[in-house]
Amino acid sequence: METSAKLYSLSFGNVKTYLFALLFVAGNIALPQLCHLVPMGGQTLLPIYFFTLIAAYKFGFRVGLLTALLSPVINHLLFGMPAAAALPVLLVKSGLLAGTAALAARYTQKVSLIALLGAILVYQVIGTAFEWAWCSNFFLAVQDFRIGVPGMLIQWFGGYVVLKAISKL
Repeated sequence: METSAKLYSLSFGNVKTYLFALLFVAGNIALPQLCHLVPMGGQTLLPIYFFTLIAAYKFGFRVGLLTALLSPVINHLLFGMPAAAALPVLLVKSGLLAGTAALAARYTQKVSLIALLGAILVYQVIGTAFEWAWCSNFFLAVQDFRIGVPGMLIQWFGGYVVLKAISKL
């Protein structure tokens, strides 16, 4: 399924880049707090990535990258989650998601379930390889594929619904 959409690639010189990034960072702060009310909610639902996907797909790599880098750091500083030891992996995965989502949007020029799935799978596979190299523990590295599938499905279908809803903005 595909929906035509207005997609942007905002520059770092555009004030809208920072305003949209702050909006999506706020979402990436609020959503994890809600998900952490559920046991294993963060690890299962992967909420820190949701608004990064939306930001990068709709507004381009720069908004996505700012959202990807600021969200985990601000969450850590405010709430201690994610743990400091997890930050490098989360930052890499978030950055990968920003890149793959922006690239998918640029390539397709529409909101597409296939493009979203591709972006999610690419960031997860490359991110898992990085995590395995980083921590030398394959079982830990594949955690998103072991218990985070519901979160990936939420990113995929929920991201599609949100992007479709804002497609004409």
